[in-house]
Amino acid sequence: MRDFKRDFWAMHEARHRGFGFRPPFPPGPHGHGDWRGRGRGRGGRRGNVRAAVLALLSERPMHGYEMIQELESRTGGIWRPSPGSIYPTLQLLEDEGLITSETENGRKRFTLTETGQAEATQAAQNAPWEEYADDTVSQAQDFRDAAFGIMNALRQVGFSGTPEQRTRALEVLNETKRKLYAILAEAE
Repeated sequence: MRDFKRDFWAMHEARHRGFGFRPPFPPGPHGHGDWRGRGRGRGGRRGNVRAAVLALLSERPMHGYEMIQELESRTGGIWRPSPGSIYPTLQLLEDEGLITSETENGRKRFTLTETGQAEATQAAQNAPWEEYADDTVSQAQDFRDAAFGIMNALRQVGFSGTPEQRTRALEVLNETKRKLYAILAEAE
């Protein structure tokens, strides 16, 4: 049972780190995706938060959390910048005089200044979310659906399966992992 729990939580952690939720990471020191420094964001590659914020604000005034949701929506869930990247960027843009904020109902709403309009117009022409092609977004959804299906099946085996079934499930997971890495190795 102990091995199952360890492996179950490893899969759970991998899901939260982005299995099926992000584009592939560049190879890390061990030949697979390098997770260091990725934080909560859902983008395998870091998006240009500054450009994204300015581009969004060129459309309409927004709250910080609203920007996070909008970017996640426009990239099909592939890129979801963290509050730790959005709010410091907003503060920096405000310090530079490109945006202003006003508080309403306890929430800050950000608006472009006249100075910020020019940079925002340029950012909107090359909006960072446009780098996520429709096929990438669609494939990310397929990966997400498959990952959730696998996690649900694993959960069922873990909670309802016999020790023999859990052992067999672990063998299937390890074989699947080897096959996935083999797919990556074929491309090199």
